[in-house]
Amino acid sequence: MPDVVAFAGHQIHVCRYREAGTLLRWLGSDLRGQTVLDVAGGDGYWAGQARRRGARAICVDLARHKMVRGSRLRHAPALLEADALRLPVRDGAVDKVLSICAIEHFDDGPAALREMARVLKPGGELVMSADCLSRRDRWPHLFAAHSRRYHVRRTYTHTVLSELLADCGLDVLGHSYQFRSALAERAYLSLSAHGGRVGFNAAAPLVPLIALDDARHPNTRGSIVLVRARKRA
Repeated sequence: MPDVVAFAGHQIHVCRYREAGTLLRWLGSDLRGQTVLDVAGGDGYWAGQARRRGARAICVDLARHKMVRGSRLRHAPALLEADALRLPVRDGAVDKVLSICAIEHFDDGPAALREMARVLKPGGELVMSADCLSRRDRWPHLFAAHSRRYHVRRTYTHTVLSELLADCGLDVLGHSYQFRSALAERAYLSLSAHGGRVGFNAAAPLVPLIALDDARHPNTRGSIVLVRARKRA
């Protein structure tokens, strides 16, 4: 039952299914012998998907109640209660870092990126996503409601993340935006402001339509930005 509940919460979702699916694809289908760290990963569900692919998976988060729930999952990763700004991992100990829409909630996002870079091995990869909401100025009331509900401190574009990661010794290999059109971005903000988590779950059947709409628009802006980067040797 814990796995069924977790599947419904994480996979039946208008953005997480495709967002996390892309990041996991970037991590690789065969992770045997590799250590994967999920930063601010909540109950560890997505780290558990990396474990299913053979990884030694670790999830770090501050929410103890989520980790208690995650410990019951069939493919539960190692769960550590810790701050993303002070990761309890030694330098260069991790092959890959995963972080799904977490950095925008941190008081100091650049410091969190420096920590992720610190624990990565040379040649290791970071795959992450973040709120961008590139047209937020068009609908300030919706953005304000979204920020209040989800405690968003800052938004990021792929350009900003590329610069921050470069300062940490990582080179961006690629990026992807989701909810690229104005219509899709307004729908995302409206769901967030008025529907919250229930709205995102209820809108899951729209995933194929949003993917088709994204394919028709330039990969230059959107609601969520995904980035893949590699630490320099």
